[in-house]
Amino acid sequence: MITSSGTIRVICTAGHCILQASNISSTAHYCTVSVFNHVVKADTGSEDIFHLHDQHDETQDGIDNHPFSLTSVTTGSFHKLSDFSSMASQSRNNKILLDLVQQPGNNLCADCAASEPDWASYTLGVFVCLNCSGMHRNLSTVSKVKSIRLDFWDDSLVQFMQERGNSSARAIFEKCVPAFYYRPKHDDCIVLKEQWIRAKYERREFTGESNDFLQTYTLDLFASTLWKKGKDKKQYLRRIFQLSQKDFTLRYFTKEDSKVAKTVISMKDLNAYFQPEKIGHAHGLQISYLEDERTRNLFVYHENGQVIVAFFNAIRATRFAYLLKKHPTLQHSDLIHQITKHSLKEGYMEKTGPTQREPFKKRWFTLCSVTRKLLYFKSPLDATDLGAVFIGSQDHGYTVSESSGRCTRSGRWHCGITLETPSRQFVFMCEQEQERREWMEAFGKVIAQPMTPEDYANEATLRRGK
Repeated sequence: MITSSGTIRVICTAGHCILQASNISSTAHYCTVSVFNHVVKADTGSEDIFHLHDQHDETQDGIDNHPFSLTSVTTGSFHKLSDFSSMASQSRNNKILLDLVQQPGNNLCADCAASEPDWASYTLGVFVCLNCSGMHRNLSTVSKVKSIRLDFWDDSLVQFMQERGNSSARAIFEKCVPAFYYRPKHDDCIVLKEQWIRAKYERREFTGESNDFLQTYTLDLFASTLWKKGKDKKQYLRRIFQLSQKDFTLRYFTKEDSKVAKTVISMKDLNAYFQPEKIGHAHGLQISYLEDERTRNLFVYHENGQVIVAFFNAIRATRFAYLLKKHPTLQHSDLIHQITKHSLKEGYMEKTGPTQREPFKKRWFTLCSVTRKLLYFKSPLDATDLGAVFIGSQDHGYTVSESSGRCTRSGRWHCGITLETPSRQFVFMCEQEQERREWMEAFGKVIAQPMTPEDYANEATLRRGK
């Protein structure tokens, strides 16, 4: 213990402890006795377990050397003093960890990039968020986790975290991640994040030790058996799906021995993304494509998370190969965001007709920022859309604004949105004000984006279809 005017040393033997103080004043001497007795009393819950005695000895220069005698009534109780050293070590180690997690690379979760991770795998040397730490617990033979704030850390574990960290671990476990492979974000579904973590640390797919896993994605033919929802029925049936990098297609068959595919889907306009809540299964995947200028949806799943995520990444590999052939001069980084895309916003709104005198009808809407299309369906699991609205940029006459439900033919909902296009005004109604704000924000993001040559072509195609 260090005071403002001197030092105190603690010398302990069995059942007895001497505090040797040097260069402290009488006031500091008194305070030390009082504070130490208070701490011991608070720690043990009893005044009688420890006795602190003053063995006062004044020196000739007026500075006191004060030995204190601390005797425990029960020797076992005295071991509580060792906790002081342990607590100091823990406090120091926690501070080191909190400083480490602020460093670039460590300040985001190693697996989903969530900010401010406060857990760590002390066997892998990575800092992770609370959600990902739960998935690491399922890899008990590979990863063991602790809270960097609440748990006790040995010096050796802290040293390992200092030596490793997220950037160094990424150089090992993500060394050979293919450009097409989907890297989950913190708001992605559980199966994507869980299989990403297992692929990195458990199966070690990207360390370069073996290419067996990665080669499966680039085979000329990738096959998988999945459960697929019927077009007009709610039941799911087993179907065989085949991806081909020779002709850039996805086929599915109704039977294993079928020689003719039920459907052949081109990679040109294919999209795939996970929709567990919509489909009602934790591994639910939605596949969308154009069929006769209308959007067609397939809803599939597999009981095994590894199988469905492998199929998803195989779709991405095939689509990426198609984009590379279509745009040979573009960099990989320019194509990544085009492989597959999430919807910007989905949900129910009410919609009226072109004259705005028609009754409002409840429809399920999906907005995609990449295609700039607002699709609407009768229900979320419809196989084919009822229609689509192209949303261009503000420079080309597209705007969005709030509208009052009182100004239109009465519907059930009254939080209105007006979407102006060069050819028509659309009026939508939301049930809640929060939903209207979210839709307004989503429309605004699309309208703020400048249009590309491909956007102009899509706009013209949609207009011709009408």
